[in-house]
Amino acid sequence: MTMRRLSRDEVHGLATRTLQAVGYGPRHVQAIADMLTTCQMDDCQSHGLFRLFMCAETTRTGRVDPQADPALTLDDSAVVRADAGGAISLLAVQVAMPHLVDRAKRFGVAALAVTRCYHFSALWPEVEQLTGHGLSALSMTPSHAWVAPAGGTRGALGTNPISFGWPRNGDPFVFDFATSAFARGEIELYRREKKTLPEGVALDANGQPTTDPEAAMDGAMCTFGSYKGSALSLMVELMAGPLIGDLTSLDSMAYAEGRPEAPYHGQILLAFDPDRLSGGAVADSDARAERLFAEIGGQGARLPSERRYAARARNAARGYVEISETLYQDLLALSS
Repeated sequence: MTMRRLSRDEVHGLATRTLQAVGYGPRHVQAIADMLTTCQMDDCQSHGLFRLFMCAETTRTGRVDPQADPALTLDDSAVVRADAGGAISLLAVQVAMPHLVDRAKRFGVAALAVTRCYHFSALWPEVEQLTGHGLSALSMTPSHAWVAPAGGTRGALGTNPISFGWPRNGDPFVFDFATSAFARGEIELYRREKKTLPEGVALDANGQPTTDPEAAMDGAMCTFGSYKGSALSLMVELMAGPLIGDLTSLDSMAYAEGRPEAPYHGQILLAFDPDRLSGGAVADSDARAERLFAEIGGQGARLPSERRYAARARNAARGYVEISETLYQDLLALSS
């Protein structure tokens, strides 16, 4: 496969031009381009520049508001609400983030409920941002009902990612994974590259297992870990849907009415202050956590995100990332 090298500035510039070309306002362009660049520089291919196609499709349907300013609801509680106004979620999270940090520091625990948003991106950059303030964090969001529950034959759940972060000196402990066996974006990449899926990640339209990404896109995805992943996925539906007064993945799928647009629903972010929750014993608590991390590493096991951090360091040192030439040319056409 022919590859194209892009510097960080070139990645950000390509994202910016594409988003401007398809109609996003300046604040949304900046928030989305920053996120996509962060993911691309960490070699997260399924959540990097590739996601610009979803951004474009979502604006073409005329349903997303590419100009809307988020509206915050702030009171004296530990809860921040951000109404995205039918826009992509990233600007709403960005605007609300300082208030979430402030309340977590003040109360020990705080929550951000983002509603009426289109979501298409990774959760880990937002969670990692919170660890930079010395906070532990948890984030969840539903999607479209692309995923069959364990024992089922058709979509009822979303890919429903969960992301968690723990602050450390240096790179934080962060994980971000879908509760489906594969992320939707990964299946889309397999389809674009005409690759065969692994066994056990998807069903066809008849509810039968398939390794064909085209058949998987017409059928349903599977949860990871069978019933355990299915239960976690259902938890995400409830926490980031009815709990915050927003849609489930079934609702989001129905709302789209078959259009190729990003899921429309909500997102919840929870922030925890280790100092407050440990009663001021954060130094001892950090040491205990580090002993656990050391034990895992000492066995030769890899902590989540270590590969991503290695990619970040490698790409920063050499000054570029690589994407396929086909993807690059498709994005150039989209940006024009």
